[in-house]
Amino acid sequence: MRRREFIALLGVSAAWPLAGRAEQLQVVRRVGVLISADESEASRRFEPFRDGLVQLGWSEPRNLRLDYRVTHGSRDLADAYARELIGLAPDAIFASPGPAVEAVRRFTSTIPVVFTTSTDPVAAGYVQSYAHPGSNLTGFTQFETSIPSKYLQLLKDVAPQVTRVGVLRSEIIAQGRRDYAAVEAAARPFGITPIDLLHHEDAPAELERVITAFAREPGGGLIVPPGNLYSEHHELIIALANQFHLPTVYFDRLFADAGGLMSYGVDLIDIWRRAASYLDRILKGEKPGDLPVQAPTKFQLVINLKTAKTLGIDVPLGLSAAADELIE
Repeated sequence: MRRREFIALLGVSAAWPLAGRAEQLQVVRRVGVLISADESEASRRFEPFRDGLVQLGWSEPRNLRLDYRVTHGSRDLADAYARELIGLAPDAIFASPGPAVEAVRRFTSTIPVVFTTSTDPVAAGYVQSYAHPGSNLTGFTQFETSIPSKYLQLLKDVAPQVTRVGVLRSEIIAQGRRDYAAVEAAARPFGITPIDLLHHEDAPAELERVITAFAREPGGGLIVPPGNLYSEHHELIIALANQFHLPTVYFDRLFADAGGLMSYGVDLIDIWRRAASYLDRILKGEKPGDLPVQAPTKFQLVINLKTAKTLGIDVPLGLSAAADELIE
């Protein structure tokens, strides 16, 4: 072997361990994840978020560590987990929905936070404005002003006889007042009287009480707006709505999949996948205060035709054609 070729080969051989060490020394960024939901619902939404990060080049354990906590809707757990995650000194935190965001806000004003929430982030004080958050928080909203009118239109489409619409509302959730007020403002053109189904306790027995009392009078329909409590007790709410033959529109496809009549709302899987893009930008050096809060862009209408048949409802062909998915 010629001397020049030997030296070249030696150089290549020496580079191999250096390359290996460079791979080993790659910086691993840490992201805390706080989700206020039950385990199954949290997992359903978390997967597209993690997939979005992978598509952007972030994967465990190569260059990312995700510290994942689920609160099961408990404020005490939310606070405890928020303190725990902040104590790990993460590079950023992802929090969803509102109760998780509130918990994180209570304990840090410096760590970058990306959120998804149906709470109005300006009214709640998360950010200064949608265009210029100006704080350590930014993210994606899950509420759109046209949704209440869509709920009412859907109920009239499948059940023209509906003249009263009950709207579930928890006394302790501020966004419930907004959701009811939005339905109330949109109801008159549909010839519908909105009924505030306010419940003072977030317990199954209280939900059963208000729905049963509402169902005693004829001409009723039901709206189930966004809320972790309603997701947690979705089987009970669906069973009551179907038992009393209440045409019902729910905020998430979880309900239609489980036997609810129909759901319409923001495509939450899309929102969580988009949230990964903001974590990517923050981990690469951008400031959350410079990233505008984004509104939803994709919505889903899911109709359970099997349930419609059970309830004696004929879904109009035009509505079936407009649905994103039909469950048969």
